Amino acid sequence: MKAIRRLTVRPVLPDPLRPLSDLARNLRWSWHPETRDLFQSVDPECWTASGRDPVRLLGTVPPARLAELAEDRRFLRRLTAVADDLDHYMSGDRWYQAQSGRLPAAVAYFSPEFGITAALPQYSGGLGILAGDHLKAASDLGVPLVGVGLLYRHGYFRQSLSRDGWQQEHYPVLDPHELPLAPLKEADGTPAHVALALPGGRELRARVWLAQVGRVPLLLLDSDVEENDPGERGVTDRLYGGGSEHRLLQEMLLGIGGVRAVRTYCRLTGHAAPEVFHTNEGHAGFLGLERIAELYDEGLEFGAALEAVRAGTVFTTHTPVPAGIDRFDRELVGRHFGPDSELPRIDVERVLRLGMETYPGGEPNLFNMAVMGLRLAQRANGVSLLHGGVSRGMFAGLWPGFDAEEVPITSVTNGVHAPTWVAPEVFRLGARQIGVQRAEDALAVGSSDRWDSVADIPDQDIWELRRTLRAQLVEEVRERLRASWRQRGAGTAELGWIDDALDPDVLTIGFARRVPSYKRLTLMLRDRDRLMELLLHPERPIQIVVAGKAHPADDGGKRLVQELVRFADDPRVRHRIVFLPDYGMAMAQKLYPGCDIWLNNPLRPLEACGTSGMKAALNGCLNLSVLDGWWDEWYQPDFGWAIPTADGAGTDPDRRDAIEANALYDLLEQRITPRFYERGASGLPDRWLEMVRRTLSLLGPKVLAGRMVREYVERLYAPAAEAHRAMDPDSARGLAEWKARVRAAWPGVSVDHVETSAASASAELGTTLGLRVRVKLGDLAPEDVEVQAVSGRVDSEDRITDAAKVPLKPVGGPDLEGRWVYEGPLALDRTGPFGYTVRVLPAHRLLASGVETGLVAVPSGDLVEAAGLLMR
Repeated sequence: MKAIRRLTVRPVLPDPLRPLSDLARNLRWSWHPETRDLFQSVDPECWTASGRDPVRLLGTVPPARLAELAEDRRFLRRLTAVADDLDHYMSGDRWYQAQSGRLPAAVAYFSPEFGITAALPQYSGGLGILAGDHLKAASDLGVPLVGVGLLYRHGYFRQSLSRDGWQQEHYPVLDPHELPLAPLKEADGTPAHVALALPGGRELRARVWLAQVGRVPLLLLDSDVEENDPGERGVTDRLYGGGSEHRLLQEMLLGIGGVRAVRTYCRLTGHAAPEVFHTNEGHAGFLGLERIAELYDEGLEFGAALEAVRAGTVFTTHTPVPAGIDRFDRELVGRHFGPDSELPRIDVERVLRLGMETYPGGEPNLFNMAVMGLRLAQRANGVSLLHGGVSRGMFAGLWPGFDAEEVPITSVTNGVHAPTWVAPEVFRLGARQIGVQRAEDALAVGSSDRWDSVADIPDQDIWELRRTLRAQLVEEVRERLRASWRQRGAGTAELGWIDDALDPDVLTIGFARRVPSYKRLTLMLRDRDRLMELLLHPERPIQIVVAGKAHPADDGGKRLVQELVRFADDPRVRHRIVFLPDYGMAMAQKLYPGCDIWLNNPLRPLEACGTSGMKAALNGCLNLSVLDGWWDEWYQPDFGWAIPTADGAGTDPDRRDAIEANALYDLLEQRITPRFYERGASGLPDRWLEMVRRTLSLLGPKVLAGRMVREYVERLYAPAAEAHRAMDPDSARGLAEWKARVRAAWPGVSVDHVETSAASASAELGTTLGLRVRVKLGDLAPEDVEVQAVSGRVDSEDRITDAAKVPLKPVGGPDLEGRWVYEGPLALDRTGPFGYTVRVLPAHRLLASGVETGLVAVPSGDLVEAAGLLMR
């Protein structure tokens, strides 16, 4: 019989065991080994059956066992020690509290998904895992972050395979009461809600749930409440599902409802109000509109409110392709804002102008969430050095007149949360070398001197560790293969071969990620005979573990999965290559440590960062990757291999795949497998182990989420908080009025005349020329602008590269025609073709950069020709 209603019955813990409840409800257990060990000792069988989820564990442990533990002095001592450790972790000073200067009182961090633990499945891939690692690292560092997201009742889909290898999706229902969550409650004990106005007088209400991620509260909004109509109840049904209006409502709830949830949380708990709002990708961009509306209520008009909001906002873009950005029809967005809908105080046209693609190459009828994010944030970044450059080119249309390299989008390269992703065996080996506390600090904060101690670990210990981890992965793979084949309809008699699948002494390659076409899941299958030779080599075989999910609507991605699965089903090679369905955090935590090589072969430069290789590296796994994302930035031959790319404009996609696949096979045959199987005098692969050491010691400190969050604090959060504090109402009004005045007057700004003291078109290195410029400022004054000399080497098309910018000083004016004279030195500080130009930019103390307004005046073509601006 099927139940007509489901209830969650919580256990009543004996008083001595009450701290277990607090430990289970704080997700620090997901990266704290001692807490997990404690829960495992409660009931090892229940721990495994519960999926290593303390909340589910406590709901299934027999009362007799709880009573027994309540009398077990040894267990109670361990419980007290772990509870005290959590209390110290939550209340003690950490890195952030030791910094000088006025850092933000709090930062609100918005993301559409968060990958904290498999027990809270609210993530689909890298964006969510990155967001989860950001929160964990902020907690370890003591950064006062508040996370904001949505609670999806179906999460992301669970993946299985049909008999013929076709991906199938399942959406299990998640009960918030069975998750490590607590409802945020008002003072009278009722659940806290936020509400959004919808067209036609309807309302979208959402309950606020709280997940405690160490020191960081994570607020998750859930629309599945009785007060909503069925359509509204389904707004938070699943991650990245539904049509345009469904997605728009999700993003309005995340951004607008998220700000309201933060305000409610601060009101109820006394938490400091955020001075900085960080938008992790464009999905949460509407948070800026809600904050503008708040300032409307305080008496600011739109322009001033916009400047105040921009000052304290950070926007991070994660996509290198326009197709990865949510875009909505103008009419759809317009219908959901204005007098009859949400934010009625803000004119709909003002809302639309923030997101419309009103620039060369844009589609002016589309509302672009990333464009809105950039227009509402004074500071923006990509997630690797290469991706920052790609993003500057991608969004250059928002700053016309500037070279792409000057577009105000910087980069903070992603990192990964080492305590989450480093295998316990790896941690224990490091702790044996430098001590537990120093090892924990090295993983959380990062310090190269501590990572240098890897050099002192004996080769034998490292090699035994690697084999242990490989053997654990082999057991994990066999268990998952059996489950998958049974799910596909195989009988027991068909499964005997699985006992010999993979070998703990064979070079093991991992490839696991989402399956969009650009990640090229099947590049390894390009020459199947050659791959088969590598897999079955009599002396130097390889084995490959593959995992990944295609988006439910992406049949092309599903065909790639099926192609890989069918190859892996071949009886000749199925003991050497496997596809594991339902890739997620639990699988990943076994996969990264157990592999010797982590393979990544995207189409360059379409991988924004690619953090899976970072997690593998922290476990001594070597990277074999196209030079894209973070690998382009930090690759060295000392600790991995770069797959050569054929990304020239004249190479068609099919030929490019053939060239790069051939390069991959060559590396495996000629360089990688010989190094793994070659033995030195000690009987160990000395050269391989040296690469493992260098991976740990040189990459280890760089790939940490602790390093990443420290960069966000120092380079983005602290300046944003300072700008936020400077933007009081009068300053915001003043800046808005100044920008309006400058924009109106800018057509009257021009460069009229440029001359130098150079006598000829050549000069010696070290010479300093005098530069004299005459500019028209129209209705503006010298304090409204900066006149710059821009100089540097020039390429074959006379474009200045690696430019130096020097402000010139006004020395006279205005004359009768309103012209001012500026002068300054021009240093010839490099040899070869050298060029210079001049330009005029708006200047104001509250601008983050002179590029911010997108306004610039440069010499006319005729003037450039007459001035002879190039020296060769």
